[in-house]
Amino acid sequence: MAKLERPRQPRRMTGKWWALLLAIVVQLGFLAVLVFSVQWQNRKPEPVTAELYAPPVKAPAVEPTPPPPEPVPTPAPEPVRTPPPPEPVRTPPPKPAPVVEKPDPRAAEIALKAKQEEERRKKAEADRREAEKKARDAKEAEDKRKQDEKRAADAKDRQQREAATLRAQAERETQMRAQAEREQQLRAQAERESQARAQQAAEASARSKAEADWIRRIQAKVKGNVIVPPDLPGNPEAIFEVVQLPTGEIIDATLRRSSGSRAYDDAVQRAILKSSPLPRPERADLFQRTLTLKFRPAD
Repeated sequence: MAKLERPRQPRRMTGKWWALLLAIVVQLGFLAVLVFSVQWQNRKPEPVTAELYAPPVKAPAVEPTPPPPEPVPTPAPEPVRTPPPPEPVRTPPPKPAPVVEKPDPRAAEIALKAKQEEERRKKAEADRREAEKKARDAKEAEDKRKQDEKRAADAKDRQQREAATLRAQAERETQMRAQAEREQQLRAQAERESQARAQQAAEASARSKAEADWIRRIQAKVKGNVIVPPDLPGNPEAIFEVVQLPTGEIIDATLRRSSGSRAYDDAVQRAILKSSPLPRPERADLFQRTLTLKFRPAD
């Protein structure tokens, strides 16, 4: 029987793993170069010399060929289907390492100056904004102060107006009270004067009445003593001025106006002297030392 050779599949699979491992190593080296270049760019510019190298590619190790297994007698072997060979893994070619150029000292100085200029510009911008903020704050404070002063002035003006109104109202009320008091005083004074005048009038009337009654009593007493002449024509009037004492005793009787009849005048004078003492008044304040008495024969 002919010996069947088995496919060398394990050797092919081993080569595939080595190719994959090599690709991973190349990628890690590329990443390390990128990280190093980024860190170098973030540092301060200084002359740096870097050498790039790629790791050596290790040739895949050849495994020793195992001894062929002992043939095993098998009945009527079936035809073995050989699987298609796997597609080879395509390893991307390594990227070329970046070319590191030596830094230019002038570029570092220019970058430093640009950075300083940028810092000055930022500081000037910050100072400008701070000055504008201070100016706005000062303007707002000034506006607030002016508003507070205006409100205080308005409040003071309003208080002054209210105080002036209250003073004017108080003055009007005071004037009204004073006017009312004056009017009340005038009314009271007018009433007192009216009462006084009424009282005076009443007293005068009573005095006049009492005095007239006292004069009538004197005249009646004198007429009772007058002897009228029989041939006296008409009703002539004789006026005498009589001086008396408080007791009514007559001191003198003087003719002031004749009746035109001497006989009647003499008769009246004799009757006056005969009537002493004259009747006294009912009130002592009515006494008059000198009396003017009128006499008519027919009264």
